[in-house]
Amino acid sequence: MQMIVTTDRVRSIICDIARVMDEQKQHLDDLDRAIGDGDHGSNMARGFGVVLQKLKDTPGTDIGDLFKIVAMALISNVGGTIGPLYGGMFLKASTAAKGLTKVDLPGFVRLFREGILGVQVLGNAEPGDKTMIDVLLPVLESLEKNCAAKVSCVDAFAEAEKIAADCVKKTKDLVARKGRASYLDEHSVGHIDPGAASSHLMIRAIGESLAK
Repeated sequence: MQMIVTTDRVRSIICDIARVMDEQKQHLDDLDRAIGDGDHGSNMARGFGVVLQKLKDTPGTDIGDLFKIVAMALISNVGGTIGPLYGGMFLKASTAAKGLTKVDLPGFVRLFREGILGVQVLGNAEPGDKTMIDVLLPVLESLEKNCAAKVSCVDAFAEAEKIAADCVKKTKDLVARKGRASYLDEHSVGHIDPGAASSHLMIRAIGESLAK
């Protein structure tokens, strides 16, 4: 039987993502310092800190509303291009999740697909550009495959996390074609993309939260 994830469980997942971003902010800042402004982790932690406060003030809502809260907090409080990109991801997913109070793995995949579409529309990034897309698209493909095979939600995200971790490492060999890192051109090779790294952390947090 497929796991059914309720609104309250989604709220818990978001809180777990916020915790991980806060724990890993120094690591993400260090990655960003090599090819960016050095504040990716601090920005993500600050944005999700606002998310936590907003969630405390908004009890008893549907999944779409929760995603919209995340989107607005990230867009307003995360600097650079990454805030609008992550915010756009949650905003696009919030439209697809409007009115939903529970979701299974196929539903998760549909929301994830919509969210990635939001990132691609805003960022205009393609695979190989050394961005979060280099993690998110392979994760989506993995989730779609396991959804079709009727794999459990927990196992599907466990596999997706492994793929995300591998994809993050592969960004080290790519030339940045988007964002501030693109100014470095060939000199961006040898460094992991911080947006790809935070995307992996997000997938990891979701998987660990579902496995609780």
